[in-house]
Amino acid sequence: MFKTILHADDGSEGAEKALILALGLAKQTGAKLHIVCVEEISEFPETIGEVKNEKRIADRRYRALLRRAEAQAEKEGVKVETHLLTGHPVRDIIMLAGELGADLLVIGATGHSTFYERLIGSRADRLVDLAPCPVLVAK
Repeated sequence: MFKTILHADDGSEGAEKALILALGLAKQTGAKLHIVCVEEISEFPETIGEVKNEKRIADRRYRALLRRAEAQAEKEGVKVETHLLTGHPVRDIIMLAGELGADLLVIGATGHSTFYERLIGSRADRLVDLAPCPVLVAK
């Protein structure tokens, strides 16, 4: 049924639940699992140095999370590939899903910024609206 599953992970509790679902589905279907973490950078960084700094922050913030996810996948016998990006989370996740030809996107219902989500809507909502494939939202 699924050949390629993409899981977007921000390290939140919702993302952890989504990872467990994604691993289970990948194991059941024999799909390859891709895991992406995106460090958000401002739309208009002032300098190239600011962009490089955001990439270093992303590496520090998400590298350990991705290593743990890889270990979980290996334990479950699931093939996994990780992606660490800096940019706009919704746009970059949607673009990666398209590039990979993802059959399913698995995300958490809420991330780290509940205040942000109440003000302008959740990233999960936007991902559901814009994804080129079905989206499974873990609560």
